[in-house]
Amino acid sequence: MRLQDKKALVTGGGSGIGRATALAMAAAGADVAVVDINHAAAEAVAAEIQALGVNAVAIAADVADETSVKAAVEQAVAALGTINVLFNNAGIIRRANVIDTTTAEWDQVMAVNVRGVFLMCKFVVPLMIANGGGAIVNTGSGWGLKGGGTALSYCASKAAVVNMTRALAIDHGPDNIRVNSVNPGDTNTPMLREEARQLSQEEQSFLDESNDRPLKRMGTPDEIAEAVVWLASDASSYVTGAALVVDGGGIA
Repeated sequence: MRLQDKKALVTGGGSGIGRATALAMAAAGADVAVVDINHAAAEAVAAEIQALGVNAVAIAADVADETSVKAAVEQAVAALGTINVLFNNAGIIRRANVIDTTTAEWDQVMAVNVRGVFLMCKFVVPLMIANGGGAIVNTGSGWGLKGGGTALSYCASKAAVVNMTRALAIDHGPDNIRVNSVNPGDTNTPMLREEARQLSQEEQSFLDESNDRPLKRMGTPDEIAEAVVWLASDASSYVTGAALVVDGGGIA
């Protein structure tokens, strides 16, 4: 029970990596606030967790909106008592180059992927300081560490997340708050299928391209979740400011 008695908040918890991580954290002993813009999806995951005999609450929130984030954190504290584990996972992607990316699309990707991490940390870090410490994990990407084609805004946003993680780790290490990023490669999630649609590619063909890495397969949400649980747990007690790559060797 690596997260026994911990109180965790997971954004983007209604599907994909967020759902897998919320369930993995619950299995590791944590009570979980499942936050998602899709309330029905969050409720479904919270119900799965409750079926395990673990406390969970579903919260609808737009991580790009300050008022919504503040309210979500308040709801999580009311339900769980506090927050000492934060997984900033909510994210979106727009597959386009600089010419084809509209200003509105750029702003939306930055708002969700970057401002969302900033806002959640803004309201959760004070709670962690009051608790004597905590652990934050932010979802970056392999494309936050190297370039990727036809994904300008996404690459820029994830690079920002990786370096924001380092800055947070420096600022709040003295508060006993560890901050790390997990950086997946192609993972079998609804977002990966959405990329195929945006690129007007046949879905299975697009997914098959994800196997072009040393391990010759895409990742699963559960594999990313295991890495997040490790970073959130005391098993990684001397790890902070790190960018952990979990991508089957994709950027090796």
